[in-house]
Amino acid sequence: MNTQTQVKVFGLVSLVSLALSATLGAQQLLQQPAEPATTAHFKTLSVERLNVVEADGTVKLLLTNTERFPVTEEVNGRILNEDRKKRAGMLFFNEEGMEAGGFIFDGSRNEQGHSAGMSLTFDKYDGDQVMQLLTVDEQRGERRIVRSGLAFNDRPELETQQKVRDIQRELAQIEDRQLRRQKYMEYQQQGYLGGATRVLLGKTSQANNGLFLFASDGSPRAMFYVDEQDEVQLQFFNAAGEITHSWTAGAATEQAPQ
Repeated sequence: MNTQTQVKVFGLVSLVSLALSATLGAQQLLQQPAEPATTAHFKTLSVERLNVVEADGTVKLLLTNTERFPVTEEVNGRILNEDRKKRAGMLFFNEEGMEAGGFIFDGSRNEQGHSAGMSLTFDKYDGDQVMQLLTVDEQRGERRIVRSGLAFNDRPELETQQKVRDIQRELAQIEDRQLRRQKYMEYQQQGYLGGATRVLLGKTSQANNGLFLFASDGSPRAMFYVDEQDEVQLQFFNAAGEITHSWTAGAATEQAPQ
């Protein structure tokens, strides 16, 4: 076999070997399980905002500083609330991309002293908050007011997040305060706006610690608490907000409305 023939044979053998190697390699690759998603470890990670998203891009959890808190910006194709104050914290979103609650906090000095607070809320479906864990700390000159509690709220039957935004934009265009209030009451009666706290467990701004129950319009109906002087109080109210029955330090009394 001459040199030219040897080169041709060697080239053919090399081509066959390469084809076999490629075929076997492809079969092995198909038989191997998929590699796990890439992970990374950071000792410290500094961000201004972090969006936790599903595979389709839907934001499910949003952590943000004050400046990047979404107000007029769309999240999942929706503007959350143009009138909302920016605060650091996090927002929760359901499978349809609607806001479902959140955790916010702030605190700073002001002309009266200081103002600080934290709020953890959970919303009803396509509505506003039905449960809230809240604390507020305010300094007003020589007086410091600290109130906190767990509240359960009723929401309007026909309330939706988009409907509330539309109504808010409409009301903002009405300059006459009386007319604006009248229009608000109409929407409230129709079941689109409003809502009221029904149960509050915690401490009020008057330093009363206890359980507070409210009617559907938000007016007080019953209170069981320990006051600032450590006296136990039990009170019942009528629709006009007047105390009808009370119990204090072991003495039960009945008070006729004035």
